[in-house]
Amino acid sequence: MKGLTAAEIRSLPATIDLVTAGRIVGVGRTKAYQLARSGRFPCRVLRIGRNYRVCAADLIAVLGLACDNSDDQHSCGQQAPREEAE
Repeated sequence: MKGLTAAEIRSLPATIDLVTAGRIVGVGRTKAYQLARSGRFPCRVLRIGRNYRVCAADLIAVLGLACDNSDDQHSCGQQAPREEAE
């Protein structure tokens, strides 16, 4: 399975399924469920009925991708500074 880029990870919805989150951190489906059940998944996991959901913001923080202020990409709600006409 192909990994996700940092930009793709930052654009995830508020919660994602456990298998996708596991893929992002580099573990398979079985290991992701084992970690979630034991409370050892590297970020917050929500149990909703029989489903596990991972908070994307927590996952992004764990990966150290919280903000990227490079010239061509502005995340974290920051806009590129406007250039003023002379």
